[in-house]
Amino acid sequence: MYFATFVIFTMADRLKIKLSIADRVYPMTAMPEEEEGLRIAAKKINQLIKQFEQNYAVRDKQDVLAMCALQFASLTEQKSINKEKDITATTNRLENLIDQVDVILSERS
Repeated sequence: MYFATFVIFTMADRLKIKLSIADRVYPMTAMPEEEEGLRIAAKKINQLIKQFEQNYAVRDKQDVLAMCALQFASLTEQKSINKEKDITATTNRLENLIDQVDVILSERS
């Protein structure tokens, strides 16, 4: 039997914050534990925008923002791919260790 627990957050539980991204201010509401992550993300986006604008002849903010989105999305996907590879490698190592233990135990029997 499964039970679902629902937690309802009211607006009173949330913080009203303003994030500046690409010279625009975005008002948001966020849980207190999310605020730091949002601010760090906005800072990283602005740093990447600045880097793209310095390194490439980009005339349109939308192009820069698209490049930023692609950069962050590809990093996320690569981390997912790497995690899956790590899980597979760890599983293989564990299976090999189990096989070695089985061999040792069968020799002692």
